[in-house]
Amino acid sequence: MGLQPLEFSDCYLDSPWFRERVRAHEAELEKTNKFIKELLKDGKNLIAATKNLSAAQRKFAHSLRDFKFEFIGDAETDDERYIDASLHEFSNFLKNLEEQREILALSVTETLIKPLERFRKEQLGAVKEEKKKFDKETEKNYSLLEKHLNLSAKKKELQLQEADNQVEQNRKHFYELSLEYVCKLQEIQERKKFECVEPVLSFFQGLFTFYHQGYELAKDFNHYKMALQINLQNTRNRFEGTRSEVEELMNKIRRNPQEHKRANHFTMEGYLYVQEKRPAPFGSSWVKHYCMYRKETKKFSMIPFEHRSGGKLGDAELFVLTYCTKRNTDTIDRRFCFDLEASDRPGVPVTMQAFSEEDRKLWMEALDGKEAVSIILKIFFYSAQLDKIGFTIIKKCISAVETRGINDQGLYRVVGVSSKVQRLLSLLMDSKTCNEVDLENSVDWEVKTITSAMKQYLRSLPEPLMTYELHGEFIVPAKSGSPESRVNAVHFLVHKLPEKNKEMLDILVKHLANVSKHAKRNLMTVANLGVVFGPTLMRPQEETVAAIMDLKFQNIVVEILIENHEKIFKTLPDATFPEPISMTVSPPNAPPRQSRRQGQRIKRPLAVYNLCLELDDGDSHSSPREDTPTGSMDSLSSQSPTPAFSSSPPGLLDGNHLIMDSGDLAGWTTNLPAQSRPSMVSWMNIPSANPAATNAALPTFFFPSPATGTDRAVESVAHRKARAVYPCEAEHSSELSFQIGAIFEDVQFSREPGWLEGTLNGKRGLIPQNYVQFL
Repeated sequence: MGLQPLEFSDCYLDSPWFRERVRAHEAELEKTNKFIKELLKDGKNLIAATKNLSAAQRKFAHSLRDFKFEFIGDAETDDERYIDASLHEFSNFLKNLEEQREILALSVTETLIKPLERFRKEQLGAVKEEKKKFDKETEKNYSLLEKHLNLSAKKKELQLQEADNQVEQNRKHFYELSLEYVCKLQEIQERKKFECVEPVLSFFQGLFTFYHQGYELAKDFNHYKMALQINLQNTRNRFEGTRSEVEELMNKIRRNPQEHKRANHFTMEGYLYVQEKRPAPFGSSWVKHYCMYRKETKKFSMIPFEHRSGGKLGDAELFVLTYCTKRNTDTIDRRFCFDLEASDRPGVPVTMQAFSEEDRKLWMEALDGKEAVSIILKIFFYSAQLDKIGFTIIKKCISAVETRGINDQGLYRVVGVSSKVQRLLSLLMDSKTCNEVDLENSVDWEVKTITSAMKQYLRSLPEPLMTYELHGEFIVPAKSGSPESRVNAVHFLVHKLPEKNKEMLDILVKHLANVSKHAKRNLMTVANLGVVFGPTLMRPQEETVAAIMDLKFQNIVVEILIENHEKIFKTLPDATFPEPISMTVSPPNAPPRQSRRQGQRIKRPLAVYNLCLELDDGDSHSSPREDTPTGSMDSLSSQSPTPAFSSSPPGLLDGNHLIMDSGDLAGWTTNLPAQSRPSMVSWMNIPSANPAATNAALPTFFFPSPATGTDRAVESVAHRKARAVYPCEAEHSSELSFQIGAIFEDVQFSREPGWLEGTLNGKRGLIPQNYVQFL
């Protein structure tokens, strides 16, 4: 479990648990700050120390290996997991450089030292300043509040009113500062991953460029670093989307906190001052408690908590409420007071003081006191429905987009003018004018207006197209499991949708799949479409920061739908699919699998999925005709973390899949454009290799037969059978998943050390050698 989200609504409650979560975020940022400082120190030593360079490299590798990013929420995306593991990967490669080298070029300072120093000073330094303001304002707010509550009720009404206004203004200022601090904390937690990892990634390219022996390491690292580059860009894109959603939620709560209270099992909760009577002549004291009440059980619990004493919780007290009565100022020298009586202490009331008259009224209502104020709930009515008109709207919009704007750059990302969008929607949703609107031939309606109207219609439905009920179930497989299990889970859940929802979703996803096929021109890849339509097709019933953190998983679900449209909507799912879906974990007694990164790899074909290819008719080896903007060129949602590229490499095209040899990859990468951001360097400095022929028809997965040449050992085991003695979950699309007892056909030794090739249920792939026994 990572760091818990900081809910903006909790800023107004300021509960002990909220403070604990804030401290956890602060501690994580301090840990990150210390890590960056140590990394910077090691990096400078690495540049300066020519005689002790090998030792400095090992220390640097050790720092990378031991640090791990924390994450917000209960799960990470595949991109984030690979980013988190990237520091460990960097460490493994860096250990190979143990001999003295020449002094690193001055560019290392620009690509590593300055970005990390800038991040630590500008970002982490800003958080420290915000923390000082927050702590200072906390002290000021509660000190002023306590002083205000001690004010005698016998003061003049004008004085009391002025004091009330002063406290209220100070409280609003405190809440504003608290909201901004919470937003900044969560923003920096998300930002730190790519801000810290990108300079390190750039630093590694510097090593490959300026070290003679780095060339051999770079050939093996090339596949991984390009995948990581995509992971970083996907994470950055999702961060931008999440940040805008979080800021929008913060502004909503700032405007009206009461309408955005989180749903929980407590009817009312918050701080109250509780009167504790002492023996004469000491009188009584007022102690601040965090109180919680459940109307169903009439259980009232309170915990003493004082921010100024280090935030330590006292012993909780729980009792069953009998009655609640209001205390007038003529019976007590304090305002906003009321009495509670517990069932186990009849006749001994407990006097409590709220923070304001409005706060007391809310407590009185929740406790069934004499003065209760009813809360008026706002009910919103939606005119958009999944009816005949709704289907007509979607079909007309899709037809117009595919006819007029399928190749428009930024399709569905570029938004139309709000007034025009509303006007078009009003015409389309009116049964009298819907059929008269001609979207395909009329120049009055721009493509961006049509796409915005379609998205607005889908967002205006009473509930999202993929329903509130199944929202959580759709999110679960996106957080864990193998690529195949994710597709199967989403396939199963889609067929649990109401028939109209499923029919509408089928129409829409089929269109999005068609849009992604034109990504070379419209730049709308599967990943980009997932970012646009994730929040449109899926949204949680309760709008919280935790829900916003799940936006990236909503995007992944939409990516799975687009990539597997034919299977999901044209075939029935397995009726015996298990629920709920969970991540498969190898048993503790299973032997470790041989890493396919150890040693020098023997090159083998590489399968790259769903590329936006642009191959010349005559020669597939020519350089790309156009550059693609920085961004994810592929979705990593339902496939393994295989890199996708921004232009067409030489290779063999089969449907939506490209088959290429690792030598071809090296030759093609020399033509890739440099990154647009200055913090990233141009990776592709690898000499070209002979490209493979492009006329052969190959299957999607191609494994070179090891039984060639003079390899007698491989020939001797060809066509043998083997049985699985341990279960295994595939970590790559070229590997097989299996359970104990599975029988493999046509088993051969692979050129990957420690791996076999075999066939299971008609699928051929790699098998860990120490997981099976030959029959």
